[in-house]
Amino acid sequence: MKPLVVDLDGTLIHTDLLHESMLHLTRVKPWLLFYLPLWLMNGKSRLKSELASIISVPVATLPYNNELIVWIQEQRDLGRKIILCTASHQVLAQSIADHLEIFDEVLASNEYINLAGSTKANALIHLYGDNGFDYVGNSRDDLAVWARARRAIVVNGSSSLVKKVSRYFNVEKIFPRPTVGFKSWIKVFRLHQWVKNILIFMPAIAAHAVMTTDVWKDLLLAFLSFSLCASFVYILNDLLDLESDRRHLRKRYRPFASGQVPIWIGVALTPLLILSSMLLALDIGTNFLYWLLVYLALTSFYSWGLKRLVIVDVLTLAILYTLRIVAGAAAVEIPLSFWILAFSIFLFLSLAFIKRDAELQSHDGKGQQLHGRGYITSDSSLIQQLGVSSGYASVLVLAFYINSENIMKLYRMPEIIWGAVPLMLWWLSWMWFQANRGLMHDDPIVFAIKDKTSLFIGALFLGAFALAR
Repeated sequence: MKPLVVDLDGTLIHTDLLHESMLHLTRVKPWLLFYLPLWLMNGKSRLKSELASIISVPVATLPYNNELIVWIQEQRDLGRKIILCTASHQVLAQSIADHLEIFDEVLASNEYINLAGSTKANALIHLYGDNGFDYVGNSRDDLAVWARARRAIVVNGSSSLVKKVSRYFNVEKIFPRPTVGFKSWIKVFRLHQWVKNILIFMPAIAAHAVMTTDVWKDLLLAFLSFSLCASFVYILNDLLDLESDRRHLRKRYRPFASGQVPIWIGVALTPLLILSSMLLALDIGTNFLYWLLVYLALTSFYSWGLKRLVIVDVLTLAILYTLRIVAGAAAVEIPLSFWILAFSIFLFLSLAFIKRDAELQSHDGKGQQLHGRGYITSDSSLIQQLGVSSGYASVLVLAFYINSENIMKLYRMPEIIWGAVPLMLWWLSWMWFQANRGLMHDDPIVFAIKDKTSLFIGALFLGAFALAR
């Protein structure tokens, strides 16, 4: 029986180990990125060898092609010799082979040879002869190998590749490429998270600013600019947080973590998103651009390391929420009051604690640490105390605001706004109950937009201010 030779990148796994290695380097040793061009000048094999010597890719959490693995195991049970043959480095390939325990032999790149294309084909011919093996591949680089194989097995190939292979070679089996639908792209850009940027409109609404065409234009552009910047940050965060996401019960199904969308697409999208965001910000004004840059810098630091620091992470999240309000005020040149800033920082600190508590609730076992975070599961009770206290502090600020001179100038019947205080207490308590029961599966603000109780309370809250006006 002819041996079965299996490719790795994009075939056995729904990702590329070279891309994974470079992302891992970006996260743990970003200063070494400057050496990449020098290593590449000496060939791809040198680049892969250097990366393999510096970092270790966590092979246990990689997005494996389980359907293909089941089929390979069936072929092995029939007595076929199974060979892993890949252009990835020998160290990484061997780690994967050891993890899966379904391969009899491993052929891979080393410091001197990049085992891809015709080089791979020649190596296999040398070992097994012309037409002496069947080959499992996924890309046009594999055409040279299929040309010398007895049979072709196409995995995750494009429609044009499948047609070409079917026309010229003897195809034994085809594993179709999973479709990337509209919902997947929504998850890539996190379009549902754009709802947070409605906070940009809050200063103008709170100040009862005259909503002229120019004001609306600037606010809408600010919303779009912040949203594009947020999508940039979410993609960057997903790329840098692949390992943690793959260990998470729900996050492992995200497009990049699951391999549904290739890593290189995310890398290509980031400069386009941030450039578009900056151009829109320039059109609004330098004040808004300044606060957008502050937001971008802080959220980038959060992605690279602040999110792994206890307490610092939730404080950073609270500030990032509040920066949306500050940027909205800068976009239309409205001065911010002490009240709105104080209310925002306490409220969003409480929501940030809810986010962390929800993550802890999804993990079983006492003393277990969240991967990529500084918390352990036993911290949940303390986080709940801190979060509820912060939320109630925001309600206290709201109560003081209602009793201030500012409220008298803006509302005819300010006493009606007192109804907003029990409504806020109700909503915050409700949100914490949902988190404690393990029902907070989304970001708290996104959860609130979908939650009927939160929407009902929100309508009553806004109604109180509208009647007071």
